[in-house]
Amino acid sequence: MNSPFLQLLLRWLVLAIGVMLATKLIPGIAYDTGTTLLVVVLLLSFFNVILKPLLVLFTLPFIVLTMGLGMIVINALLFLFVGKLVDGFQVAGFWSALGGALIVSVTNFAFTRALATPRPPPRRPRQPPDVIDV
Repeated sequence: MNSPFLQLLLRWLVLAIGVMLATKLIPGIAYDTGTTLLVVVLLLSFFNVILKPLLVLFTLPFIVLTMGLGMIVINALLFLFVGKLVDGFQVAGFWSALGGALIVSVTNFAFTRALATPRPPPRRPRQPPDVIDV
Protein backbone atom coordinates (compact mmCIF):
# COMPACT_ATOMS: atom_id res chain seq x y z
CA MET A 1 0.00 0.00 0.00
CA ASN A 2 2.10 2.87 -1.30
CA SER A 3 -0.68 5.34 -1.95
CA PRO A 4 -0.41 8.30 0.43
CA PHE A 5 -4.19 8.72 0.39
CA LEU A 6 -4.76 5.11 1.44
CA GLN A 7 -2.14 5.50 4.18
CA LEU A 8 -3.94 8.60 5.46
CA LEU A 9 -7.29 6.78 5.47
CA LEU A 10 -5.72 3.88 7.34
CA ARG A 11 -4.24 6.25 9.95
CA TRP A 12 -7.66 7.89 10.41
CA LEU A 13 -9.27 4.47 10.78
CA VAL A 14 -6.73 3.45 13.43
CA LEU A 15 -7.27 6.75 15.24
CA ALA A 16 -11.05 6.23 15.12
CA ILE A 17 -10.62 2.74 16.59
CA GLY A 18 -8.43 4.20 19.35
CA VAL A 19 -10.99 6.87 20.21
CA MET A 20 -13.79 4.28 20.23
CA LEU A 21 -11.76 2.05 22.55
CA ALA A 22 -11.05 5.01 24.80
CA THR A 23 -14.78 5.77 25.07
CA LYS A 24 -15.47 2.14 26.01
CA LEU A 25 -12.62 1.77 28.53
CA ILE A 26 -12.25 5.18 30.17
CA PRO A 27 -15.10 6.60 32.21
CA GLY A 28 -15.66 10.24 31.40
CA ILE A 29 -15.08 9.99 27.63
CA ALA A 30 -18.07 9.66 25.30
CA TYR A 31 -19.25 10.64 21.84
CA ASP A 32 -22.79 10.90 20.54
CA THR A 33 -22.77 9.94 16.85
CA GLY A 34 -20.52 8.61 14.15
CA THR A 35 -20.34 12.09 12.66
CA THR A 36 -19.00 13.37 15.97
CA LEU A 37 -16.38 10.62 15.91
CA LEU A 38 -15.37 11.64 12.40
CA VAL A 39 -14.99 15.28 13.45
CA VAL A 40 -12.94 14.22 16.50
CA VAL A 41 -10.62 12.11 14.34
CA LEU A 42 -10.13 14.92 11.83
CA LEU A 43 -9.46 17.50 14.56
CA LEU A 44 -7.05 15.23 16.42
CA SER A 45 -5.18 14.57 13.18
CA PHE A 46 -5.07 18.28 12.38
CA PHE A 47 -3.85 19.20 15.86
CA ASN A 48 -1.22 16.46 15.76
CA VAL A 49 0.13 17.95 12.55
CA ILE A 50 -0.12 21.65 13.42
CA LEU A 51 -0.17 22.18 17.19
CA LYS A 52 1.83 19.22 18.47
CA PRO A 53 5.16 20.20 16.88
CA LEU A 54 4.81 23.72 18.30
CA LEU A 55 3.98 22.38 21.75
CA VAL A 56 6.91 19.98 21.61
CA LEU A 57 9.24 22.80 20.59
CA PHE A 58 8.14 25.06 23.45
CA THR A 59 8.14 22.29 26.07
CA LEU A 60 11.30 20.51 24.96
CA PRO A 61 13.16 21.06 28.27
CA PHE A 62 10.18 19.58 30.15
CA ILE A 63 10.05 16.61 27.78
CA VAL A 64 13.78 15.97 28.18
CA LEU A 65 13.56 16.39 31.96
CA THR A 66 10.72 13.85 32.20
CA MET A 67 12.47 11.51 29.74
CA GLY A 68 9.65 11.66 27.21
CA LEU A 69 6.69 11.42 29.57
CA GLY A 70 5.88 15.04 28.77
CA MET A 71 4.71 13.84 25.35
CA ILE A 72 1.88 11.96 27.07
CA VAL A 73 0.84 15.18 28.79
CA ILE A 74 0.85 17.00 25.43
CA ASN A 75 -1.30 14.25 23.88
CA ALA A 76 -3.70 14.46 26.84
CA LEU A 77 -3.97 18.24 26.49
CA LEU A 78 -4.76 17.91 22.78
CA PHE A 79 -7.36 15.24 23.60
CA LEU A 80 -8.90 17.52 26.24
CA PHE A 81 -8.86 20.47 23.82
CA VAL A 82 -10.75 18.47 21.19
CA GLY A 83 -13.23 17.50 23.91
CA LYS A 84 -13.85 21.19 24.62
CA LEU A 85 -14.23 22.12 20.94
CA VAL A 86 -16.50 19.38 19.61
CA ASP A 87 -20.14 19.30 20.66
CA GLY A 88 -21.16 15.71 21.32
CA PHE A 89 -17.67 14.61 22.42
CA GLN A 90 -17.27 14.72 26.17
CA VAL A 91 -14.00 14.48 28.08
CA ALA A 92 -14.63 14.83 31.82
CA GLY A 93 -11.23 16.15 32.84
CA PHE A 94 -7.47 15.87 32.57
CA TRP A 95 -7.24 12.32 33.96
CA SER A 96 -9.85 11.05 31.53
CA ALA A 97 -7.99 12.80 28.71
CA LEU A 98 -4.73 11.22 29.90
CA GLY A 99 -6.28 7.76 29.87
CA GLY A 100 -7.84 8.36 26.47
CA ALA A 101 -4.56 9.64 25.03
CA LEU A 102 -2.74 6.58 26.38
CA ILE A 103 -5.27 4.21 24.82
CA VAL A 104 -5.12 6.03 21.48
CA SER A 105 -1.30 5.92 21.59
CA VAL A 106 -1.20 2.20 22.44
CA THR A 107 -3.76 1.44 19.72
CA ASN A 108 -1.77 3.42 17.19
CA PHE A 109 1.45 1.65 18.21
CA ALA A 110 -0.14 -1.81 18.04
CA PHE A 111 -1.73 -1.27 14.63
CA THR A 112 1.44 0.30 13.25
CA ARG A 113 3.46 -2.72 14.36
CA ALA A 114 0.88 -5.18 13.09
CA LEU A 115 0.52 -3.53 9.68
CA ALA A 116 4.19 -2.75 9.10
CA THR A 117 5.97 -4.70 6.42
CA PRO A 118 8.90 -6.62 7.85
CA ARG A 119 12.30 -5.30 6.93
CA PRO A 120 14.91 -7.68 5.64
CA PRO A 121 17.92 -8.03 7.91
CA PRO A 122 20.80 -5.76 7.01
CA ARG A 123 23.39 -7.33 4.78
CA ARG A 124 26.87 -7.56 6.10
CA PRO A 125 29.59 -6.81 3.64
CA ARG A 126 31.76 -9.78 2.84
CA GLN A 127 35.12 -9.52 4.39
CA PRO A 128 38.14 -11.06 2.84
CA PRO A 129 39.63 -13.99 4.70
CA ASP A 130 42.26 -13.17 7.27
CA VAL A 131 45.71 -13.34 5.75
CA ILE A 132 48.82 -13.38 7.82
CA ASP A 133 51.87 -11.98 6.08
CA VAL A 134 55.18 -13.22 7.32
